[in-house]
Amino acid sequence: MSVRTPDPDWTPGDEPDVPQPTNPGWLSELELAEVRGRLPLLYVEALPVRVDGLGQVTEVGLLLRANTVGEMTRTLVSGRVMYGETLRDALFRHLEKDLGPMAFPLLPASPVPATVAEYFPMPGITPFTDERQHAVSLVYVVPVTGTCEPRQDALEVSWMPPEEAASRAVGDELEGGRGVLVRQALASVGALR
Repeated sequence: MSVRTPDPDWTPGDEPDVPQPTNPGWLSELELAEVRGRLPLLYVEALPVRVDGLGQVTEVGLLLRANTVGEMTRTLVSGRVMYGETLRDALFRHLEKDLGPMAFPLLPASPVPATVAEYFPMPGITPFTDERQHAVSLVYVVPVTGTCEPRQDALEVSWMPPEEAASRAVGDELEGGRGVLVRQALASVGALR
C-alpha cells in the first residue's frame, strides 16, 4: 500500500527514469536553476559572535566580500542545506567553509533558530530579498572561540560591538535586508539594549 501523497496532476507511471547522481546532496547548475524557479530552498545562516564568561555577546562578526557587480558588502555565514543533511551538520559545514577550520564554533544545543527569514526575488513582500530565488533561512547566533580566517569568497571577518553591528550604517552595508536580520538575531539573545 502506497502512502505517497500524489501531486494533483500525477498519474501512475509518470515517474521519469532519472539517473542517480554520484553525490545526491548536490545539484548541477541547471538543476539548481530549475529548482530555484519552482520551489523555496532551505538555508542556514549564522551570526558569529564572541561572548564573555557570562555568555553575553561582546562582539559580532560580519563577513566582508565583493558582490557580483564588484561592490564591497557585508553578509552572514550562509548556505543551503543539502538533501539528507541535518541542520547541525549544515550549520557546521558553512561555518567552517566561511570562517575557516580554526574558528571553533559552539553550535547551539537546540536546532531551534534565533529567527527565521523568508527571502523573495521581488522586494516588498518581506524585508528580505534574493533576486535568485524564494528561500527560507533558519538563522542562528553562534559563539566562536578560535581564530577566524575567511575562506571562499569572503575577504575578512569584521568584529564589532553589538550596538555597531545593529546600527543603520552597518545595516545598509548588508545585502538583502540582512540588517533587519542582524537586529532580530541580536535581540533574541538579549544583546541589544
